[in-house]
Amino acid sequence: MQRVVKLIVVVVILFAIWKFGVPWFKEHFTTGSSSSSSTEGASGDNTCVSEAQRASEAWGSGIGRFGNPPVDQSAWAEFKDGVESKISAAESHCDCSDESCEKVRSAMRELRGVVSDFDAAVHNNSGPPGDVVQRQESIDNQLDQAAELVRAGK
Repeated sequence: MQRVVKLIVVVVILFAIWKFGVPWFKEHFTTGSSSSSSTEGASGDNTCVSEAQRASEAWGSGIGRFGNPPVDQSAWAEFKDGVESKISAAESHCDCSDESCEKVRSAMRELRGVVSDFDAAVHNNSGPPGDVVQRQESIDNQLDQAAELVRAGK
């Protein structure tokens, strides 16, 4: 049991570093503007990418509260519903056939999968899925690629 708790703590710490430390580093140590501000005004697809980034950020900024069982079921349900609402908002803005929209839709499908798997873990009073950090990184990479595609007009 102690090993599982340590693993969960390590996963949460790595997730926090990846979710907050990396963007902070990019913002302060790269030239130009950040990916979310650099896509501003690029095209109609910008709304698609921006909404998807909001969904991913909502998930990443709040999931740490639910890493250790037992979890407050009502707080979890409220959080999960909020994230799913943001995912739906992103999907509703990403109905185009552009490569960037396809990339965002793929990322939102993956985010829905992560939310679903985490939901199952919460309801079973087990720890979070072991690959949450890697899956979130994949989602964010897809969103970064989508933002690049918007800037390229694709």
